[in-house]
Amino acid sequence: MTVQSIAEKKSRTEFNKLQKRLRRETGRAIADFNMIEEGDTVMVCLSGGKDSYTLLDILMNLQRSAPVDFKLVAVNLDQKQPGFPEDILPNYLKNLGVPYHILERDTYSIVQDMVPEGKTTCGICSRLRRGTLYAFADQIGATKVALGHHRDDILETLFLNMFYGGKLKAMPPKLLSDSGTNILIRPLAYCREDDIEQYAQAREFPIIPCNLCGSQDNLQRQAIKGMLRDWEKQHPGRVENIFRSIQNIAPSQLADRQQFDFLSMQAIGIPLAPVSDGGEFSPMAQTRVNTWVPDTDELTDE
Repeated sequence: MTVQSIAEKKSRTEFNKLQKRLRRETGRAIADFNMIEEGDTVMVCLSGGKDSYTLLDILMNLQRSAPVDFKLVAVNLDQKQPGFPEDILPNYLKNLGVPYHILERDTYSIVQDMVPEGKTTCGICSRLRRGTLYAFADQIGATKVALGHHRDDILETLFLNMFYGGKLKAMPPKLLSDSGTNILIRPLAYCREDDIEQYAQAREFPIIPCNLCGSQDNLQRQAIKGMLRDWEKQHPGRVENIFRSIQNIAPSQLADRQQFDFLSMQAIGIPLAPVSDGGEFSPMAQTRVNTWVPDTDELTDE
């Protein structure tokens, strides 16, 4: 066996491990949150970035062995950004044999007119994009709308909301839209961005960069992303623990009066036994108490 064949075999082995890990984490998220059910039509929002390509690829992979029958349809919103390569996604999806819809709406001009020069365009752009996609999901009868957000996106949003919005809020793996007509799912919720990036490179997806908002410098999200990466380098496992914490919430240990009824809280337990009623491990055993009580008569005289 040549050196080249050994390297190729090792590369295939590493890719297989990576693919299995992404399949496993995606399947686990789908099962944990009951994201996809029998007969669902899942509208996969395809932007042309690494995340949405990976989402479609893994869902197609899982579809072949899933215990339930569901359909996939890819949808891309052409926002009329200057220089957007309109042929890449249609050609890619045709070669895959995936049914698709390309929506054309000039949100680029709307964003440019509404946002002052130098300001971040991501907020208004994403709202326009979501509104269009969700309305189209209703139009084609899609029962689920799949988005390509991964674990790192969820954590970045958590810190963005805390640092800049004063809210303890992230992206849920499954969400009912405000209109009540769309169920949004994020099957990559357990997947790490590093794994997705490696997978996209190995699969050689035809990535389309976002020149409207993704390339802007000094975005708050980029600062949060850098912070999380630094933490993970210095303290491996910290990011995973943070993600685990949003799955293990204790409302009574926070301070949101809407989530926990602090106002009507009352003690209803039985008082702990005094030291005389127990041994050395009694609550007050071997505890010395020094007590001072002010003389009320002296206080009154003063």
